[in-house]
Amino acid sequence: MIDPSRFEDLLIVRKIKEKIRKWWRIEISFADATGFVVDHKKGVVIPPHSRFCEASLGCKEGFGRCNRSIEKAVKELAGQKEMKAVLTDQCHMGFHVIACPVITEDKFHGAIFACGFLQDGAKTERSALIPENAKAEGLAIVSPDEAYASVPSLSAKDMDYFKDLLETTVEEIVEFSRTVDQKEARIAQLARELGGRYQFANIVGKSPAMQRLFAVLEKVVDSDSTVLVTGENGTGKELIARALHYNGPRKDKPFVVQNCSALNDNLLESELFGHVKGAFTGAMRDKPGLFRVAHGGTFFLDEVGDMSPAMQVKLLRVLQEGTFIPVGGTKAEQVDVRIIAATNRHLKEMVQRREFREDLFYRLNVLNIEVPPLRSRTEDIPLLCDYFLRHHAEKSGKPMKHLSPEILARFFGYAWPGNIRELENEIERLVVLAGDRVEIGPDLLPASSSHFLPAEERSLARFKDKGDLASAVAALEREMIQQGLIATHWNKTQLATRLGVSRTTLLKKIKEHGIDAGEESDESAAAD
Repeated sequence: MIDPSRFEDLLIVRKIKEKIRKWWRIEISFADATGFVVDHKKGVVIPPHSRFCEASLGCKEGFGRCNRSIEKAVKELAGQKEMKAVLTDQCHMGFHVIACPVITEDKFHGAIFACGFLQDGAKTERSALIPENAKAEGLAIVSPDEAYASVPSLSAKDMDYFKDLLETTVEEIVEFSRTVDQKEARIAQLARELGGRYQFANIVGKSPAMQRLFAVLEKVVDSDSTVLVTGENGTGKELIARALHYNGPRKDKPFVVQNCSALNDNLLESELFGHVKGAFTGAMRDKPGLFRVAHGGTFFLDEVGDMSPAMQVKLLRVLQEGTFIPVGGTKAEQVDVRIIAATNRHLKEMVQRREFREDLFYRLNVLNIEVPPLRSRTEDIPLLCDYFLRHHAEKSGKPMKHLSPEILARFFGYAWPGNIRELENEIERLVVLAGDRVEIGPDLLPASSSHFLPAEERSLARFKDKGDLASAVAALEREMIQQGLIATHWNKTQLATRLGVSRTTLLKKIKEHGIDAGEESDESAAAD
């Protein structure tokens, strides 16, 4: 359905209306498919440049008759298939009505119309008729002759021009409406794609660590509270932030991202809060900051732990009051933004070292989401590999490849310091090197690196340069306990049985080697 409010400010429509008013003293208006004049819905009455029409529209009876005349003229066009301007029957005052239908895909939306004028040659014939109609309606026409002289008159040539202009106006309206509809449909499609892409169900993982994460996400998604996402590099912190946004109440509003470690203080302040013209050399015009851009939506501040103390103070003000002052400005601006911050640093320790403001930490840490590293969710490696292989197949249009059991086994034994990002890059590299091969074998793994060696070879490569035998044995012992904890999900009772030692001895070894004991599993707790 065409919305007239879309084209009222369209430049070419305004220009055509101005020209018609200037050349012939005629006003054009839009009526919907029922013949209702759109301006009247807004309480606006723009009478034609005719004293008779002005007087008629100024009284209740005349206003009703004018509208019924337009309604009749517009409805006569409902069956027309082409957008051609037509001179319809006269109105109740005896003036001409010209209208051009607005049609899209055989659907009638209404018409552009004009009235209150006569064609040359008709003035003499109607000179007696119009005053009689005016008298019959009780209109207060002080000087019928002057009123009649005010009625616009168009020659046959003028009428042809007038019709062309009306048809051009309708064509511009239809084209403009079609373009807007296409853009809105594309925006809606992209919004659906984004929403679908960042559904929680599309975050790959079925391990206990990820199930705990999903449970937290479901609880905080509908909240407007500030969220702090923590985790190592490459674990998918931004993916979590996007999922919170696109599944929450602000999903139709902007999602804005800024890496706080990417810019120095001056540039970061200008990016976040904007600046006014003349604030510094090169500030040639006002620039809205990202907080302004994110108004109503979500602002994801990545690597927030790398902010300088000065920027921390400015961020704290936004969190506390929802206001900021652009660089070089004097007036505070108010914004409604949900903050999601992320960091791979330990902010609590930074607070203790006075490297991060304590008040800002508590403002950011209202809701904390910790994204587990890949080495603590090794069960998800096959799912992630399958996801990345499928993605590359869809992108390239080629058959999906698969990993050989040998490669998967080596992937399970690797610690993945780069986490999911490293795994994704490794899969992409293997897909490219595999060429037309469907199965990716271990021969494509980097020969110069011990990362993906079989476990026995990797252990030898890791411990052979430890020096004396005692140091090598201690390093191997630590490695076995560390890997065993991961394999048993930190079930220390089960691991002690596997290693052939008592649980007390295992706990002692864990403490000696400074290993993160992690959380006790249900089985371990039950064993106690």
